[in-house]
Amino acid sequence: MSRLRWRCRRGTTELDRLLTRFLESPSGGYGSLDATGRAAFEQLLDCEDDHLIDWLVNGQRPREGALVDIVNRVRAVSGLPTQA
Repeated sequence: MSRLRWRCRRGTTELDRLLTRFLESPSGGYGSLDATGRAAFEQLLDCEDDHLIDWLVNGQRPREGALVDIVNRVRAVSGLPTQA
């Protein structure tokens, strides 16, 4: 878990907060994911910060279909609207 916590530290405070909140959330966060969801979260962490800002902060939809669900989950844990 400490490796994931380190990977959640990004170049902006907004991303740090969103990703860390998801990782540590007792309800609906990382701990509630199955193996596929955890792999998607790792894939999300592999993305460039500018894409993460577009998706997580600005609410844009990822082009990669596999990332849409995990982006919605991260946003939902922080009380942000999800995408259809």
